[in-house]
Amino acid sequence: MTPEPSDQVGDATSGAGASPQRGETTADRHPEPDPRPAPNASSAPGPTTDPAPGAHPPPVPDRPSAAPHVTSPPSPTPDQAPGAPTPVPDRPSAAPDLTSPPPPTPDPLRTATRVDLPTLPPAPVGFVGSGPPTYDAEPTALPAADPDELDDLVADTVLDGARYGACTLRAVSVRGDSARFRGEPRRDSLLTARFGTGDQALVLVAMATGARATPGAHRAAAEACQWIARAVGRSHARLAQDIGAARRGDLKSGLHRLTDRSLGRLRASAAEQGVDPEEYAATLRCLLLPADPDCRVRVFFGVGDGGLFRLRDGEWHDIEPLVSDVTGEPVVGFGSLPSETPDGDRLTMDLGIPTPPSPYEPAPEPPRAPFRFRASVARPGDTLLMCTGGLAEPLRGEPELCEYLTGRWSGPPPGLAAFLADSQVRVKGYADDRTAAAVWEA
Repeated sequence: MTPEPSDQVGDATSGAGASPQRGETTADRHPEPDPRPAPNASSAPGPTTDPAPGAHPPPVPDRPSAAPHVTSPPSPTPDQAPGAPTPVPDRPSAAPDLTSPPPPTPDPLRTATRVDLPTLPPAPVGFVGSGPPTYDAEPTALPAADPDELDDLVADTVLDGARYGACTLRAVSVRGDSARFRGEPRRDSLLTARFGTGDQALVLVAMATGARATPGAHRAAAEACQWIARAVGRSHARLAQDIGAARRGDLKSGLHRLTDRSLGRLRASAAEQGVDPEEYAATLRCLLLPADPDCRVRVFFGVGDGGLFRLRDGEWHDIEPLVSDVTGEPVVGFGSLPSETPDGDRLTMDLGIPTPPSPYEPAPEPPRAPFRFRASVARPGDTLLMCTGGLAEPLRGEPELCEYLTGRWSGPPPGLAAFLADSQVRVKGYADDRTAAAVWEA
């Protein structure tokens, strides 16, 4: 079979010296100019007049005539060698439009690909226990504000976090359901601070709870955190050295002195305001975390109720330091009376009538809460939790809350939003403020 001409453009644009073929007219020889190039013989439909039988196609000239200008020349297919004749398709197709630009080549960097996202953990539950709590889960009423004392306002929620050395810190303080419903300010206060730089830095987490049913409880808690932060910040270099060297005795005595000094300033502030020291008081709990990645000593100290827990190997351990037993003779204002005298005589029954104080001696001060201290070495995978009574009490009284937090906090440390949601899981009967600081060990 004689191959078809590879290009029909040269025949359509050849010079006028060629003689017309049979069946051609002058209009066929000189058609109207077409801006588009002539289609290829393989794809264009045949002429309306059939050629004579046995006639051969016109020969391809040795030197092709000038082709019309196109924006982009057609490229041969991968299985076709350059210069080879174009095969004739079974069915003629429409002529390609060579003036239009070729379709854009897809950019592999911008090509959308399907990515399988990891399965997210289940959303935190709203409450655990026998039933839903009495109050709403979200804030309802704001505390009353004084236009001249706007610095006295306390936010409903405080959230913070950091990562130093081998530990990751998450801290939160949330107003309780009862205070949200009544429009009372949050009595808990939270302070996180870093003193120093590099491996010698020391991270302090301080939390305090003001006295219940007192108007200045939130101010007392904030002052307690600020006073202890100032004291620790001024002595952070020595404290970091003692922690790195594991000088437990020096740490306990030094932190006891700083705590007493800070709470003493709080009592002095109450005297300046003309307020009873019992009303302008606060519990105080602190945690010291060294930034040195080679040091895993974690130091807890404070005064008052709360909780210190450790999650290890999927189990919670209550590691709140126990107060040492009181030894010696009972003193006025502390301890209880003995059941009998040293001679063996039984004392009369106490009718509950208080003895009036002597007019010649000042009234004894109320008993102070004992100082609590604990320095422990953390293990990789541990989770240390320090919290106020608003979270410590439901943890000790509701096993379902322990199970829930075990499943949430046994793995890698959660983000700030997830930690906030976990710390707000409610339990019926517990509506106080919640302040917690958790440390995940790498």
